[in-house]
Amino acid sequence: MIDRRILLTSVAGLFGLATMRWLKGSPVHAAEKFEIEKTDAEWRAQLTPQQYEILRNQGTERAWSSPLLKEHRKGIFACAGCNLSLFSSETKFDSGTGWPSFYKPLDNAVGTTDDRTFGMLRTEVHCRRCGGHLGHVFDDGPKPTGLRYCMDGLALVFHPAAPSAT
Repeated sequence: MIDRRILLTSVAGLFGLATMRWLKGSPVHAAEKFEIEKTDAEWRAQLTPQQYEILRNQGTERAWSSPLLKEHRKGIFACAGCNLSLFSSETKFDSGTGWPSFYKPLDNAVGTTDDRTFGMLRTEVHCRRCGGHLGHVFDDGPKPTGLRYCMDGLALVFHPAAPSAT
């Protein structure tokens, strides 16, 4: 006969393993195929260590540290991994969170996946062309969409609009 302590310990251990798997989340888009695919070594050679941590390992930068937070010129915010245009400066707003925020991406620019890290369910945003992690989207943004695309500034590059010929 199975000792009750062994049974309870075994059940608790299995529950703990299942919980840790849920908390960890899934690898970065392991099953998805993207237009731009590179080896780990190629990404490391192209990106800074901080960009690599964010784009390829779903990291995040320290709040209020991105120079793009204070970028107010007209232009386009693109993926730092593949230079795909992602957001227009027209949709950027100050969310007070410490990260560049937008209420709408450009058409066909981003993809989303469920993110279960830290024991909560969030919606992760990634570049649709290279799969690079950009940040998360929340439903507490301004009109007209009500969305807040909270992006890591190091995952983006800014391309200012050309000066008008007036």
